[in-house]
Parts: sequence; structure tokens; C-alpha cells
Amino acid sequence: MSEDTERSKQLFLVGMILSMICWGFSWTSGKIMSEYGDPLTNAFYRFAVTFVSLFFILLLIKTSFKINSKGMFDMIIASVLMSIYTYLFFKGLASGKAGAGGVLVTVLNPIVSYGIMLIMTKRKPTRNETIGLLLGLFAGVILLKLITEADKIFSAGNIYFLLAAICWAILSIFTSRASRYGSSVTFSFYLYGISALVVFIFTGWKGIQTTFAKADTIFWGNLFFSATITTSFATTMYFIATSRLGPSKASSFIFLVPFSAALGSWTFLNEIPQLHTIIGGLLGISAVYVLNRKES
Repeated sequence: MSEDTERSKQLFLVGMILSMICWGFSWTSGKIMSEYGDPLTNAFYRFAVTFVSLFFILLLIKTSFKINSKGMFDMIIASVLMSIYTYLFFKGLASGKAGAGGVLVTVLNPIVSYGIMLIMTKRKPTRNETIGLLLGLFAGVILLKLITEADKIFSAGNIYFLLAAICWAILSIFTSRASRYGSSVTFSFYLYGISALVVFIFTGWKGIQTTFAKADTIFWGNLFFSATITTSFATTMYFIATSRLGPSKASSFIFLVPFSAALGSWTFLNEIPQLHTIIGGLLGISAVYVLNRKES
């Protein structure tokens, strides 16, 4: 391997690690934003600011705005899924805890993604994959407290977080094909633009104006972090990773998110991680490790 290739690989890995840490802290940022507006309005603001920031990024890196027309179907489906995911993200945070949501969604996402890929390829899981999926299933049971408080799965945002994890896993499959149609950054640019339009259909000007009137420097600061740093940089980096590594491998980087999500919510929101969140998170991370480990 040449020196340039090795350096490029190291920068890519560092970029992915920073991206996942940003994702973790985005749960804290999203929780703060949820106090200013409804989920649809917050989703619109995030998409709109991300769309604008990606426009300038494309100009800066001198990347073409053109995308292969064959990718339009994937882009539209991905945009709808992104809109649904972001709505569920803010809806869950409106009633649930940022740390718990960050652990639940990011732990279950790679496991669900792996399971979907096995079904799509009609392939039987290997021994490691079977163990990993079972560990992941058990992690989900503990995180959702299905053994002790099964009746509360629809409370405290749990059901929204669970649906968000499934939605993102499906979304990863479509974004993994982004590189076929041009630059991943260009794909993200149009994806967030379409997502903003999709959400706007449901929220309209009234909701946007209401949130704008309530917004202060705390809201705008968290929106900037959430849209420009977390979404423009981190999510685009993830889309690049899914196109290079595939959705199941790229999802393995998400094991960093639960820790940063719990750390961010503990530091800024005083949400002390609960025992079931810690145990379930560790089991989930173990499941992702087993899923991606080579067979002996």
C-alpha cells in the first residue's frame, strides 16, 4: 500500500470517528431544539440549513452538481425515509431522554441493517452472525425494558426511537448506492433539499414562523451544530462510508455513538445513564463486534 493511500485511509477513519462523536452529541442538541418547536418544524430547519451548507461545500470542493438520472428513484425514497427518520428523532426527544434514545437507536441500527441485508440477499447467517443477531435482539429487549416494563414501550419516546432505528437501517441500504450516481456529497445535497420540501408540505409557513419567533441564540447555535456539523459533515461522511464499505460494515462505526450520546446528555442535560441503558448498550456493541468479526 502506497504512503498516499495509507494516509487517505487514516484520514477517512479519523473522519468517521469524529462523525460518530458528532452524531452522539446531536442527540443532546436535538433535545434542546425540541423545546422550541414541533418535530416537523425542527426537521424542516435542519434540512434547510443542511441544504444551504452543502451548497457552499460543493462550491468549495468544486464538485459537480450533476447526478445521474438513474439515481433519482433511490434519492426520492431516501429523502422520504430521511424525513420520517428525522420526524421520529425529534418526536422521541420531545418526550424521551437524549442519552437513552441515542443508545437505543444507534445500537439497534447496525443490527437491524445487518438483518435486513441477510433477508435481501436470501443468505443464511453464519455462526458469528447468528450469535451477533441474538446478542443484538437481547440488547434491544433490555434497552426497551421489555422484561420488566413491557407495557411502557409506547411511553417516554421508546416506540419512536425503535421506529427510527428501523427507518435508518432501511435508509442505509439506499444511501449505499449513492456512489453509483455521482458524488456522495452531491447526492446528500439533493437528498436534504428534497427532504426539506417533503417536510414543508406538512408543516407550512405557520409552524416555521412560530418557531422562528421563539428562537434565540441557544436554538440557532444548536441548529448550526445539528445541521452544519452533524448533518452536513457527519452524515455525508457516513453516506460515503456506506458506498465504500457497504451498509453493514459502515454501521459498525456507530458503536462509538452510544458513548458520546450518553456523555453529551449527562454533561449538558444532567441525564445520568441508567443501568439498563449501560448493559443494553454494551451488549449491542458486542453484537456489532461479533457481526463484523471474521469467522475463525
